[in-house]
Amino acid sequence: MDKPSTIPYLRHRGFQYTFKAGRLSLGLFFPIEAFQGDMPTMLNQASLAQRAEDLGFSTLWFRDVPLRDPTFGDVGQIFDPWVYLGFIAGQTSKVALGTASIAIPLRHPLHTAKAAASVDQLSGGRLLLGVATGDRPVEFPAFGVDPDERGEIFRENLDIIRRAQRTSFEPLQWTRGLLANADLIPKPTTTEIPFFVTGNSRQSVDWIARESSGWMNYPRPPQAQQGIVESWRKAVSAAVGDVYKPFLQSLYIDLDAQPSMPPTPIHLGFKLGRDYLMKLLEALEAIGVDHVILNLKYGRRPAAEVVEELGSHVVPRFGAHMS
Repeated sequence: MDKPSTIPYLRHRGFQYTFKAGRLSLGLFFPIEAFQGDMPTMLNQASLAQRAEDLGFSTLWFRDVPLRDPTFGDVGQIFDPWVYLGFIAGQTSKVALGTASIAIPLRHPLHTAKAAASVDQLSGGRLLLGVATGDRPVEFPAFGVDPDERGEIFRENLDIIRRAQRTSFEPLQWTRGLLANADLIPKPTTTEIPFFVTGNSRQSVDWIARESSGWMNYPRPPQAQQGIVESWRKAVSAAVGDVYKPFLQSLYIDLDAQPSMPPTPIHLGFKLGRDYLMKLLEALEAIGVDHVILNLKYGRRPAAEVVEELGSHVVPRFGAHMS
């Protein structure tokens, strides 16, 4: 087994900025905006991203939603994730940039590999690659993908992405393609970009623990999440020993202006004041959650105001790990 110092993703700049064993950090989902319906305005996103970076948020996260499905509830940041990653990378210098998540079966693996390596190089090693099978039924027929095969396509495409990034002029053959006598360029800043499987993506926890750099999961109360985290740590230990593979989760918040407002449930999160948010994050850190991605969609206050409050009172306790 490789020692941790020789594992490429552990040396990756974005990974080191976001993750440290035993310490929780905070990220933000794009759009950094509170809005009704499924379409955000996308106003002032670059300045909000810059402010989040200055305040110490470790990572900004981008969605992959190619089509608008009015029945699904949201369209992410509207813009293509690779294009928008390039735009925000040019507006920032330190904050890690993550995808949550690229729908691997809907994209050609060589295009995905090249786009990811390009962003990683142009951002100075800041890309964290969240990957998923996709979950919007309207997308599969539009892209010619059998939804019943998306788990198998996910594994195969991800294998090609990884091999194309870490090898040179190695023949690559898969069900839908053949690469021979040519090489994918550019390569990422480290041998491999850290990648995080979202949910189960139709894979076993043992497979995720063995193959991925970490596991991106869904929000649950700490008591329920603790069992998921413990099963993850056991699977990682069995697969790779004491190698560090972080556990991430999302969390929707409606941050009340009253700091002492107790929590009440909302979709995939809570309406609450910052005092209770601190307690929730401390509880998640205590059970082993490494990173929480905050989503402001269901908030009632202006996002800029919420980002400032979080940056002044919450992020100093849960900020980025390296400057």
